[in-house]
Amino acid sequence: MRRIIALLIIVAVIGLAVGYLIFARTSGGYVSLQVLLSPSKNVLDDLVRSVTGIKKMRQNILICGAAGAGVGLVLGLLAARRRG
Repeated sequence: MRRIIALLIIVAVIGLAVGYLIFARTSGGYVSLQVLLSPSKNVLDDLVRSVTGIKKMRQNILICGAAGAGVGLVLGLLAARRRG
């Protein structure tokens, strides 16, 4: 069970990193992690994040992490079943 959870977490982190490399790219480089991780302070800040695409970037990166977690779970279950 520990191996399944460890594999899930490792592949989820890899998915987040790949999502960041794909979706956080801008013309001037990459969006900083601080911008992506910090919550909106007020309605105006939320509006600015929507217009600049930060919310969509964050959503796509999290989807990549979730997909990675799913792949990690399947791989962990298959490995446990094979050893079984």
